[in-house]
Amino acid sequence: MRGEGVALRAMSDKVKLKKVTSDNWEAVVELELRGSQEDLVASNLYSVAEAQFDPSLQRAIDALAVPGLLIGHRVISQGDELALLHEEMASLSFPAIERRRASGAARRVARELMNSMGFAVLPILRSTFGAPIWPAGVVGSMTHDNRIAVAAVGLRRDLNAVGIDIEPATPLPPDMLELIATPRERRAIADNPLGTKLLFAIKEAAYKAAYPLDQEFLDFHDIEVDLAGRLATTRAGRTLALHWCVFSHVLVVATVQKTSMDHLPSS
Repeated sequence: MRGEGVALRAMSDKVKLKKVTSDNWEAVVELELRGSQEDLVASNLYSVAEAQFDPSLQRAIDALAVPGLLIGHRVISQGDELALLHEEMASLSFPAIERRRASGAARRVARELMNSMGFAVLPILRSTFGAPIWPAGVVGSMTHDNRIAVAAVGLRRDLNAVGIDIEPATPLPPDMLELIATPRERRAIADNPLGTKLLFAIKEAAYKAAYPLDQEFLDFHDIEVDLAGRLATTRAGRTLALHWCVFSHVLVVATVQKTSMDHLPSS
């Protein structure tokens, strides 16, 4: 198995093809090669990691256990741009193949999650301000770097909004600290070499969740993060719950709970 996310399993004298999913990947990587095969075929563990599914990322996602959300990922692969539906291609208009490929991978993940919730295959268009337009009754968010695409999907009856962001787990340059962090946040991350990157990802995710509701552009200092309480508060007073994990990447999920609408100041 190399690069296509399909496992080969011998069944007596037959070979059965099965798709590698979040439900069966652990069983797949435990399959062993015969000694005579080791120089001919890559191990399933290597192939799963090389293909569309990253086991370490899935373990981190599973550990997040965000209430009301399904979260999935895909290793961005050649051909993922073909997953874009015609309507999506028209709304994206990205000239670079890398951008289309990453967008296709993220939408592919999102559609698989929605399908598991009982939704038909539907286009996820891009609004004029860049956010995805989700089907009625659905809240969601997508993100990617140059290797991984992630999507989170839930029902509007459970959440008002969600935002996600993924970043490589590498420190940002020191001169980015004052741009991203407020004075109180700087004190909170003083001993954390990845602190600035974590705050960056949190504020990106929080903005994605808050903007569709408030239609308000936010600077980094317009979002105050309480790392200990795992909360973020926007300039408008909106509170977001935060979930994150750090592995090879920093992955952040920000959600607007149903009850948080009651705490908005009246205009």
